[in-house]
Amino acid sequence: MKAEKIILGIDPGTNVMGYGVLRAVGNKAEMLHMGVIDMRKDHDPYLRLGKIHEQVTAIIDRFLPDEMAIEAPFFGKNVQSMLKLGRAQGVAIAAAIHHDVPIHEYAPLKIKMAITGQGQASKEQVAAMLQRMLNIKEDEMPKFMDATDALGAAYCHFLQMGRPETGAKHYSSWKDFAQKNQGRIGGGNGMTGPQAKLLTAINRTTHK
Repeated sequence: MKAEKIILGIDPGTNVMGYGVLRAVGNKAEMLHMGVIDMRKDHDPYLRLGKIHEQVTAIIDRFLPDEMAIEAPFFGKNVQSMLKLGRAQGVAIAAAIHHDVPIHEYAPLKIKMAITGQGQASKEQVAAMLQRMLNIKEDEMPKFMDATDALGAAYCHFLQMGRPETGAKHYSSWKDFAQKNQGRIGGGNGMTGPQAKLLTAINRTTHK
């Protein structure tokens, strides 16, 4: 009997964060669920981070994923936007690490290439290809394409599972994450206040 694997995909965002859940059995995959964490009404940026942690934790508790695939932040000109997006991604990663869920990080270009064959594919093209490949009904397609982007991250990882050589970053524990991301935690990372306390608390918890 072929082993079943549940993959949680995350598309980080500071206003809307997408998530998608795949069940993979052998060389076949099916969508279990996808949706978004909507934070547009939460004006405090730290409350948004708390909501991300709470909601991602709830998704993990519900679907019990074996692995998580998350889209890496792309480098843009707006430094503040990059910092906020990086914080959102870091909190989602921390929630997975706290539950001992291995993380695989993929660049947006990698995800688009894996699904459409085009690194510059639009969100609409990614969504349409996923709908066709996973036989998703029209009424199951989400309003926000952040959800299909997240499903795309999960499907990209599904395609890569049989290929050991990938461009993804892999994290198996908090210690592993810390060693590979010295500039994103600890001193000199720009994280202060509640987020720094959250990461410190998670660090302590995972080392008990």
